[in-house]
Amino acid sequence: MTLNKLAGQESAQNPAPATPTTNGNVQPHHKSTTMQKRVLAGGSVGQFIEFYDFTLYGLTAVVFSQLFFPGSNPLTAMLATFATFGVAFVVRPLGGLFFGALGDRIGRRRVLTITLIAIGGATALMGLLPTYAQIGAWAPALLVLCRLIQGFSAGGESVGAPSFVFEHAPVSKRGFWLNITIAATALPSVVAGSMILILSQSMPNSAFMEWGWRLPFLLALPLALFGVWIRSRTEESDVFKEAQSGQTKEFSPIREAFRENKLRMLQVIFVMGLTAMGFYFLSAYFVSYVQTTGKLSREQSLMVNAAALALYAVLLPIGGRLGDRFGRKPMLIAGSAALALLSIPSFMLVTSGSLPLALLGQSIFVVALCIYGGGCYTFFVEIFTTKTRFTSAAVSYNGAYAIFGGTAPLIGTALVGATGVPHAPGLYMAAAAAVVLLLILFTKVPETRGRMG
Repeated sequence: MTLNKLAGQESAQNPAPATPTTNGNVQPHHKSTTMQKRVLAGGSVGQFIEFYDFTLYGLTAVVFSQLFFPGSNPLTAMLATFATFGVAFVVRPLGGLFFGALGDRIGRRRVLTITLIAIGGATALMGLLPTYAQIGAWAPALLVLCRLIQGFSAGGESVGAPSFVFEHAPVSKRGFWLNITIAATALPSVVAGSMILILSQSMPNSAFMEWGWRLPFLLALPLALFGVWIRSRTEESDVFKEAQSGQTKEFSPIREAFRENKLRMLQVIFVMGLTAMGFYFLSAYFVSYVQTTGKLSREQSLMVNAAALALYAVLLPIGGRLGDRFGRKPMLIAGSAALALLSIPSFMLVTSGSLPLALLGQSIFVVALCIYGGGCYTFFVEIFTTKTRFTSAAVSYNGAYAIFGGTAPLIGTALVGATGVPHAPGLYMAAAAAVVLLLILFTKVPETRGRMG
């Protein structure tokens, strides 16, 4: 069976699980190869490092608000801090467009080397920045610059790694493999949160505010170099090599992506926008939210959030396995319905002021997110063909994260401040989930399980 015939199967719904061979034929599931396992490891490590770098900012938001945005009003300082958090998401679509087109032209592995070094370097530089008290307005300006570099690089890394893993994964295990890769994005918050917790408890607060918070940021560069070394031992997938061999000099991934995939890209923006909002509420907002609104200590907030993210890392691959069994669309429907129903009670528990109830609230939220993640994290790359997958997925995925993910902490903080209702962000999350559920049901979102690209 040729690659063109395989591409013609894209409209088929739910074909029998199969694994592509190196010559493009399809055969029943077989044992994963050493190279496939290396790609899975490389993709997962890269995602860990990217999100370690990205979530550090959210976990230390209270520190940044005091050192880089000092003022008499703590709410104003927090709003400025989360606005800077959102800046990185504004440039993510641009990074996705740049690195996506580059990845569709020269290969996923080369691009992923560049993005990993850039994001690691920018994060380490954040750990070296002088504060507002030392250099005035230059401090927040340099912080914004580092966030811009992080965001631009993450625009390529966040989609390139899943695409790379997807193209190597056995067809019958795509959801499981993709969700293992994405689950690695939750572990950084556990690791970074634990580091911050240990550092803050093992030294006086004055020492932590002066230099202790910087240590996790400085660790980012050696982590990035380790990730590059792992990826250097992988190679491009056969399906990408075949797609690349058919390219002409006139081939433009950007032009081709927008010509072929406008509707699909719009669908991905909304589908991924919901999980972006949920994940950044969980990983970048809840630590400061529980401190400022739930009135728990920094140490308690970090412990609760680390436990919730560890649960996320365990449950997400299970969600992916269910997606392989039942399909992507049933998981999207069940997950968005669960988020619509459970977000408000979850946020009420999170801000209850009780440590056990805060953990219960975050755990309920995690379960709903992982049901939804069982469909969305494979859907967003599976829906596109190989030759423009990186570009199409990068633009739509990063658009979703810029619009819905990067703004989530800022909108959550603003809603609490404007309404005085502690669980107001939960109302926002529930409403978004209800809208996405209706879109999935009534805008012909396709089932993509088993598609060959």
